[in-house]
Amino acid sequence: MQAPALYSLLLTLAAAPALAGQAVDYEIDGEPYQGYHAVAQGNPKGSVLIIHDWDGLTDYEIRRADMLAAQGYDAFAADLYGTGNRPVETDAKKAETAKLYADRQAMRERTLAALAQAQRLGASDTVVMGYCFGGAVVLELARAGTAEHIKGYATFHGGLATPEGQAYPADMPPLLVAHGGADAAIGMDQVAALSQELEAAGAPYEIQVYSGAPHAFTVLGSERYDARADRQSWDAFTDLLEEVF
Repeated sequence: MQAPALYSLLLTLAAAPALAGQAVDYEIDGEPYQGYHAVAQGNPKGSVLIIHDWDGLTDYEIRRADMLAAQGYDAFAADLYGTGNRPVETDAKKAETAKLYADRQAMRERTLAALAQAQRLGASDTVVMGYCFGGAVVLELARAGTAEHIKGYATFHGGLATPEGQAYPADMPPLLVAHGGADAAIGMDQVAALSQELEAAGAPYEIQVYSGAPHAFTVLGSERYDARADRQSWDAFTDLLEEVF
């Protein structure tokens, strides 16, 4: 079966109710959060922590978690906003992300709390991946370099800017950056700047740019969805998983 057909089959399988995982309630500093846990059949190859985009944890991340479970990986989709906080209006989404961009310590703490919850559910070695806002969170965690059992990072059409005073450690796990060549929100100048930072640090990374792909090119069913770039970036991500596990 050709790669596009295989990927289409995976998308279909992940949408089937039989593969559905379960919602998981947990707390951070006494406040309620709700993630989603999808479990591989048999012995898992490894674990993946998924960081949501600015919508909060929605059916999109749930479907990606189920896709990973179908490929043999346990997956935990984190909640960085809190139970029931799933903004719909653009201004509300901007407000939620702005809170965490302004408080990087809270961003890291909530991400690490989700990782700890995944570990309580059985995760050990983990790759952390994220979409859009979630991609920026992934890079924040990569720069912090404090989490144990992280084997790799991946960001899909995510924010790439590095806050003043931060830098990447040379000994961080490998990083995959999947970026749309036609991304009007995050320009190629930011891609180049990130590459220069990573080179200067001696950090391991791979950047893939998909021609013609706009921002949010992996969002299934949206007008920005680019099937070719989505499939190719997922293939690159699964290559990373196979490399580190």
